[in-house]
Amino acid sequence: MTNTLFDGLFSHTDPKRQLAKLEDGRYYSYQDAVDVSGRFANTLTTMKVQPGDRVAVQIPKSIEAIMLYLACVRIGAVFLPLNTAYTPAEVSYFLNDAEPSLFICDPANRKALEETASDAGVRLETLGVWKNHEISAGTMADSGLEAPTEFETVPRQPDDLAAILYTSGTTGRSKGAMLTHDNLLSNSKALADLWRFTKEDVLLHALPIFHTHGLFVATNVTLLSGASMIFQNTFDVDKIIDALPQSTALMGVPTFYTRLLDDTRFNRDLVSHMRLFVSGSAPLLAETHVEFEARTGHRILERYGMTETNMNTSNPYEGDRIAGTVGHPLPGVSLRVCCAETGVEMPQGEIGVLEVKGPNVFPGYWRMPEKTSEEFRDDGFFITGDLGLVDGKGYVHIVGRGKDLIISGGYNIYPKEIELVLDEHESVKESAVIGVPHHDFGEGVVAAIVLAENAAADETGLKSFVESRLARFKHPKRYVELAELPRNTMGKVQKNVLREKFADSFS
Repeated sequence: MTNTLFDGLFSHTDPKRQLAKLEDGRYYSYQDAVDVSGRFANTLTTMKVQPGDRVAVQIPKSIEAIMLYLACVRIGAVFLPLNTAYTPAEVSYFLNDAEPSLFICDPANRKALEETASDAGVRLETLGVWKNHEISAGTMADSGLEAPTEFETVPRQPDDLAAILYTSGTTGRSKGAMLTHDNLLSNSKALADLWRFTKEDVLLHALPIFHTHGLFVATNVTLLSGASMIFQNTFDVDKIIDALPQSTALMGVPTFYTRLLDDTRFNRDLVSHMRLFVSGSAPLLAETHVEFEARTGHRILERYGMTETNMNTSNPYEGDRIAGTVGHPLPGVSLRVCCAETGVEMPQGEIGVLEVKGPNVFPGYWRMPEKTSEEFRDDGFFITGDLGLVDGKGYVHIVGRGKDLIISGGYNIYPKEIELVLDEHESVKESAVIGVPHHDFGEGVVAAIVLAENAAADETGLKSFVESRLARFKHPKRYVELAELPRNTMGKVQKNVLREKFADSFS
């Protein structure tokens, strides 16, 4: 028997090939990955972690963190990465909900998290960023150095759990999305094939690894294709620009690309050799697409995914990458647009809730069978909650989240439509539109605006601009100017924060 995910990721690799170049000057080969993940696998086994046990981690990005993930896969445990920004109070919820047998944190945070782990009845160990042989990188690193490299990987079937990722919890209680070995492996295969990854590629990896994008897309695709990584622990413009000449591909969030475009060193000559730029985790503005192509000659490839499904769609590698769309469904993925209330499929070009089905789609939420049942149709399609449409060429357009839909005076209003108009105005850098309680209309539209550099506030002119382009019921009833929009660590605008902040706008 085989271990579906681990054996799949390492099935075509040359042990001598370089896997990663690290910021501290070290290099990791594929054999190093097998050896170090074996050390961690032996360490976890010594700590009595059994197949099916959850291993929760809140640790800084490092190559050792990747090896720990692989070790969990090898012993049949369930990897549970937590956002490094979570407070002890937030971590407490995850530990009590998931009931892991082991919790691993940053050595710098051990004292702050000891009580949290103790209250949840979870063993606490540490793993940090390796600096040198004289400074410990945590108890897991110390134990790993003493453990043997040889480890007989535990067999796991395609439907066995490989990971649990908690949703961002922007509305209500965070839910643990259970991801199987086949969910992760099948999606990596589809992406590696679609995006033409080979062993000749060098991926510039600057994404966090507590999230689907950095861990399961960037890392797994690299491993599966036998490629290499330039592994950077954080996003730093100077380091990115220094590393681009040795890279062939970059995966990022929109913030990566806007920050690069703000730097005059980022130009056509610097990236003329590059093969691929991918963006995801948050919508990319059409103007960023246009500016990026004008500056570099490359068109960013945007894709669409979720915690629960990994990646669902992608703009084509060959063919038109259309700004404002997320391309076509991946091979093996079925996508449809349905009425939220009736579940009836909508005619082409009409807006509805996106539903997906395929080997990438998770089996359900951890210990939430009722919620799982609510989110799946009888024929197996998962209701994403994202509003969108499919155009005449088969391209998927994301309009917004279902929870972001504004109903004002009986009319359905899609924030994205208003945001696109606002973002066209020369004085607006970016915008976010929300609905908040209104005594007369049920909900009133509030537009949060970030002004472009050196632009002066002109609410009268902006109102006139919007009124000339949108029906009256879509007009914002209040405009607010912000220095920046609130975002989570993956760059998504936190509209729940805006709704809370401006909840009393019309009271």
